[in-house]
Amino acid sequence: MDGPDSVEMEAAERDEFLGDGGTGVIAFSSARGDPPHSIPVSYGYDEAERTFYFRLAVGPDSAKADVLDRPVSFVTYHEVDGTWRSVVATGRLEETTDDTIATETLAGLQRVRIPLVDIFGDQPGDVPFEFYRLVPETLTGREESATSP
Repeated sequence: MDGPDSVEMEAAERDEFLGDGGTGVIAFSSARGDPPHSIPVSYGYDEAERTFYFRLAVGPDSAKADVLDRPVSFVTYHEVDGTWRSVVATGRLEETTDDTIATETLAGLQRVRIPLVDIFGDQPGDVPFEFYRLVPETLTGREESATSP
């Protein structure tokens, strides 16, 4: 299938695209042969620390509890000015309650905006959430090439 060529975004373009928050998909690795556990999420992005923050529902019926310690990839994408752009980050989630990162997390959370998206059918105040952060091991951004046909 032929499609538009893409080029890597410069760091400043990538950070502008990410803004201080939005939505995307996080995928947790799984046992060999099984598909990854992928879920839509809202995120906050702290450009100063190059860190993503997530507010994840973790109630008793949540399947995430079994995969939170696994490697993840996070993807966000959308069209900007008629061209498609995407960012992919990989690494491991860190609990924000850990004493070693709690102070950093408080500062980072003040610089981000995590959209509250109601997909649960319950009032957001009734859904148990926990905060996690992702300091990416890899972080790449791609956009359609301006020279694409």
